[in-house]
Amino acid sequence: MRFDSGRVCLDLVATYAPQEGIPDGEELRLWLAGAGLVPDRTPLARVGPDWAAAFRSLRADVHTLVRAELDGASPSPETARALARVNALAAGPPPGLCAVRDQEGHLVRQLCGGVECGALLAAVARDAVELLTDPGELALLRACEGEGCTRVYLDTSRGHRRRWCSSELCGNRERVARHRRRVLAGGSV
Repeated sequence: MRFDSGRVCLDLVATYAPQEGIPDGEELRLWLAGAGLVPDRTPLARVGPDWAAAFRSLRADVHTLVRAELDGASPSPETARALARVNALAAGPPPGLCAVRDQEGHLVRQLCGGVECGALLAAVARDAVELLTDPGELALLRACEGEGCTRVYLDTSRGHRRRWCSSELCGNRERVARHRRRVLAGGSV
């Protein structure tokens, strides 16, 4: 799992391709921890298939809205329904944080009142609402130019000329492919 899109909602969207990243509760548990939505050592006992399905549904709605923004598409019934669902989730209460002492006596973050699916969905939906309503961040929204890559990210690079979701992955693949084309065409190395 990668968490380099610049927003937690975009990192959720990235869990779809090239393969399903949250097929079940166990993968969702890993994603929630990796995305920083739950503090370290937070027990996530009740994460199951219903939670994974709810996050996949939110992911589809955020994907619809982000792609519409990238494409400059006019509002459609599909985007209106997706927006209504995201707004409904964002209106829910987010998870509460509190400070507790760990075994060594240090203060650490913990979710108060347990971990609820609706609260975690609200946090991600709120992140999507913040992204979609911030003209400055929308101006930084990009789709990866890597062949076959569907990731979307915020281009926070100097000069805002970033082309790939990851220079190490998609960027490297493109450079290797370009080198191979030059070699096959008889060009210099």
